[in-house]
Amino acid sequence: MKNTRDFTANITIVHDNKVLLHFHKDLKRWLPVGGHIEKDELPEEAAIREAREEAGLEIELYDNDKADRIADARQSRLKMPMHIFLEDIHEGHQHIDFIYYAKANTFELNPEEDESVELRWFTAEELDKLDAGQPIKYIAREALELLGGKK
Repeated sequence: MKNTRDFTANITIVHDNKVLLHFHKDLKRWLPVGGHIEKDELPEEAAIREAREEAGLEIELYDNDKADRIADARQSRLKMPMHIFLEDIHEGHQHIDFIYYAKANTFELNPEEDESVELRWFTAEELDKLDAGQPIKYIAREALELLGGKK
């Protein structure tokens, strides 16, 4: 059986030493905000859009690639995701996940209608007690280490 694949952008958002997660209603677990990359949308554009839709936040993406690049009028450098994962969603279907880290400048959340309303900011200590998979905890801790200070 051949796999079908979708591209997704996930964003671990940090503000003032806390990280934002939402409780996914279908998967029944805590995850970063994110979603599918739309046709003709860049992964970084999808990350910014998903943060706005799912949490009502304007974010600043962390740029993992600080290297200078040689570019001309036909090239531009995209923001590098922190991680890229291939995830089995169900038999025959996978997601290619672009994992971004970002900073927000507020704790105030305002998700769009029909989005998850179970959003919560977690400290590093609260992550230890959270019923979430190790990859989620690792990513959240890494984002806190990089971006945890006040903006």
